[in-house]
Amino acid sequence: MSDTPQDLAAALLDAARKAGADTADALAVEATAQAIDVRGGTLEQAERAEYRDLSLRVFLGQRSASISGSDIRPDAMTEMATRAVAMAREAPEDPYIGLAAPDQLATDRDATPLDLCDPSDEPAPADLEDDARRAEAAALATKGITRIDSAAAQYNAQRIALAATNGFAGSYARTSRSLYCVAIAGEGLGMERDHDGDSRVYQSDLRSAKEIGETAAARTLERLNPRKPKTGAYPVLFDERVSSSLIGHLVAAANGAQVARGQSWLREALGEQVLPEGLDLIEDPHRPRISGSRIFDAEGLPTRRRGMIDKGVLTGWTLDLANARKLGMDSTANAARGGASVSPTAWNLELTQGDQSRADLMRQMGNGLLVTSMIGATINPNTGDYSRGAAGFWVENGEAVYPVSGVTIAGNLREMLRSLIPANDARPWLSRVVPSLLVEGLTLAGE
Repeated sequence: MSDTPQDLAAALLDAARKAGADTADALAVEATAQAIDVRGGTLEQAERAEYRDLSLRVFLGQRSASISGSDIRPDAMTEMATRAVAMAREAPEDPYIGLAAPDQLATDRDATPLDLCDPSDEPAPADLEDDARRAEAAALATKGITRIDSAAAQYNAQRIALAATNGFAGSYARTSRSLYCVAIAGEGLGMERDHDGDSRVYQSDLRSAKEIGETAAARTLERLNPRKPKTGAYPVLFDERVSSSLIGHLVAAANGAQVARGQSWLREALGEQVLPEGLDLIEDPHRPRISGSRIFDAEGLPTRRRGMIDKGVLTGWTLDLANARKLGMDSTANAARGGASVSPTAWNLELTQGDQSRADLMRQMGNGLLVTSMIGATINPNTGDYSRGAAGFWVENGEAVYPVSGVTIAGNLREMLRSLIPANDARPWLSRVVPSLLVEGLTLAGE
């Protein structure tokens, strides 16, 4: 037997049929990963791994079970399928589970136009190490930087195949190349750190090591000697580095699994205004050279561009087949595989940009907080109450006057999102293209 991902997925399906499954789907992944870490000009850690992952989901009527493994020997896959079927026999019935009907399946399964795989050779470990060294050196060359916490370069390549007993069979390849640097300034209790990094499908698109190191250093130095502003209600400007987390909370609340469980503060908001009237949130899984792109989802359905938010109005949920059936809707082809389980996940997202720069919004806010990093999160999924630790810069009369850390910002997501004012500074190569966002009247816990 050949051991390509396509052949492995097919073999796993065959084993499931022989074990007694009524229907099944299988995913096989073949991957190569490299990671190089440099510290103090010397190699800290070097890893390279080649591995295969298998996952199988079997159905016996309205009972189902999922299992995953990595052993590709025929007898191991037979045992894997046998165990999955035995587990399914003991599982409770679920009226919403099941594979897609054949007429729901993607007919276009060619991911070539998405350009998700860099055809160049896998980088040599020495090349990755050189990138990490150059990023570290660039940061250390900046006056005031005392040391580098980490400089890391990574490479990952995958071949992925999905097959199911409903007749679906599709495969594609993807690559990623990443470079990061974390710089430290100050000593003892006055120590501060910040970072910069980049991750792309193509090595040739990656920002230079010098730029990444210098940016990490500059950001770190800006954070020295932070203060805390007075507690109160202020406008907060979420820098483009962190603004996607705010939209991420909206996307999480529009996830069909959360809605079906009744654990979403948006569960009654379909068709309602959730963003300002001029803003759209578009999901486009067909953007070339973007990590979140895919031609079909984890259940073999054809992905498509859709407007999650249209002129500020919530138009639908993010759905896989099972949650769509629970809600009496159609799948939006957002099924993703996590191990052997399947759940809905949003792909590439883009929020409407404004016509003002971040500096323009700072002048508009007058006095308030510019947030550049966040830690922790307390989000009430039922009410949307929001509380997060934050750091950044205090703004007076439209200008950043001193760094801030150790503060907490709080509000309610429903109210926050309806008052958003977007800047025009989103990075177009990210999977989530979200500009800096100004929110009025959040509570800031400082001194």
